[in-house]
Amino acid sequence: MKLRIATYNIHKGVSSFGRQSRIHGIKNAVDLLDADLVFLQEVQGRHDLHARNHALWPEDGQHDFLAGESHEAVYGMNAVYDHGHHGNALLSRFPITQVNNYDVSDHAYEQRGILHAVVSVHGTDVHCFVIHLGLFAVSRRRQVAKLVMQIKRDLPDNAPLIIAGDFNDWTQRLSRIMYQELAVSEVFDQRSSKVGKVVSTAFGRRTNHILSKVNWPRWQSHAKTFPAALPWLSLDRVYQRGFQIHEALVLRGAPWDTLSDHVPIVASLSLRS
Repeated sequence: MKLRIATYNIHKGVSSFGRQSRIHGIKNAVDLLDADLVFLQEVQGRHDLHARNHALWPEDGQHDFLAGESHEAVYGMNAVYDHGHHGNALLSRFPITQVNNYDVSDHAYEQRGILHAVVSVHGTDVHCFVIHLGLFAVSRRRQVAKLVMQIKRDLPDNAPLIIAGDFNDWTQRLSRIMYQELAVSEVFDQRSSKVGKVVSTAFGRRTNHILSKVNWPRWQSHAKTFPAALPWLSLDRVYQRGFQIHEALVLRGAPWDTLSDHVPIVASLSLRS
């Protein structure tokens, strides 16, 4: 059975300076992804100022609002401020059996966490880690070291896992550590390329979405996902272990280039027997 997953930094559901609400468009976009597992970053569990300034701001936390009736949602609160908080979230069509949120903040100016959820996929435990690493290279290295330590300490060596999110690793130096320490691969390590179009009516009109499957040399280049209007930095990743990779896509063009400052990655995987 194939498992469709996606990772998406939603920029707290607002435009660049918070002047316009994007959360309802993001809700439509997440539905359009039609993913079994959605790894989300910069998700607001609460934001009193946006609720006051934007009409129709969701009463629920953004993770529950985006999950709707089709998915379970779990949320890891990381950054806390006077008017609310935000963090990472996982949406799942499969039962979520265990949740932990690890504080990996490296200094006082950035509050970061790693959300770990165990999802039961037809009786198999899949360990899902939602990642949003820091802006400084030294912080990212220490945060990945903590991730590696937790996985080696708490998971069996053959446990299926998916590590996805915003790594902020524009220099692309973290993959070697991930490969060597965790025996994972990144979904764009496949040695093939494909570009296609999908026509959707999810937004009330026919819209062409450019979906790209690109071959990136291992340890050298990953999919470009930032900034959304013209992606040229490789910030977002999906690493996996215990799966076969069937397809990896970057979603570009309308509506993805206006909803957030990142564009999403979608991948189709299946558990290895």
